[in-house]
Amino acid sequence: MDKQDIFEQIDGIEERMGATYEELGALKKRIITLIEENKRLSIENQQLRKLIRQEETVLEQPEGLAMEPPPVIGAGYDNLTRLYNEGFHICNVYYGHLRTEGDCLFCLSFLNK
Repeated sequence: MDKQDIFEQIDGIEERMGATYEELGALKKRIITLIEENKRLSIENQQLRKLIRQEETVLEQPEGLAMEPPPVIGAGYDNLTRLYNEGFHICNVYYGHLRTEGDCLFCLSFLNK
């Protein structure tokens, strides 16, 4: 085996390693996407279960103790507060997106106005 053959072998190995590295990077990105989606769906699932429990509680109350509808005045603010508490952004920057990293300063400043 001469020097040229050795260098050609090394070049081939480098090319295969580069392709493997690129494939590994693509798999890593896909896993990150799947983990984020799983987290978002888990949060949404928790919120839906909570809403179902609240609905069941309201439906189980005797007729004499039926809850009155919330007042119409301030209903928009109350709806935004409810959405925020359910884990959604209400700020103009990320409106409607799930909050995955805790509180949003933009949303909180809007609620405190």
